Amino acid sequence: MLNVLPSMFVLGLAALAAMLLVLSRWSPAENVAERIAAARALAVAVGVQSVHFAEEAASDFHERLGALLGLPGIPLSVFVVLNLMWLGIWVASVPGLRSARVGAFFAAWFLAIAGMFNGIAHPLLAIAAGGYFPGLVSSPLIGVAGVWLWLRLRSATRPSEGAAGSMRSG
Repeated sequence: MLNVLPSMFVLGLAALAAMLLVLSRWSPAENVAERIAAARALAVAVGVQSVHFAEEAASDFHERLGALLGLPGIPLSVFVVLNLMWLGIWVASVPGLRSARVGAFFAAWFLAIAGMFNGIAHPLLAIAAGGYFPGLVSSPLIGVAGVWLWLRLRSATRPSEGAAGSMRSG
């Protein structure tokens, strides 16, 4: 169980931030074009995240992260299932963004935050490891995709005035 704690901690913080954004922002009905642009950015970010996941899986990220932190590795099956589950959620969220579904916005904000984090974390992990660290090559791509998605989501949403505003987005 210790082997998944670092990842769960970071992903938990990303999920919390995504939830706070969903609760504090909403997408007005007239923001259709902005939601379509956000959905396109989400689709691109999902594609880039797929490449990032493939690099991590092919280069044993699930083992190397634990070893770098003095923990056992994450079982490959757990690593693959969790990544495929999230990829499926993100793909399913693309049309949900167009229709302003709250769950789709949560998933999209989560990917934007996690993508930006990956863009920073993998180079730092490579420095700590003293060389290549799994995911390093694609991390700038997912970092940029995360920023782009963040900007599109910000354009598609407005700050809420209280909790009632977030209910307007579906």
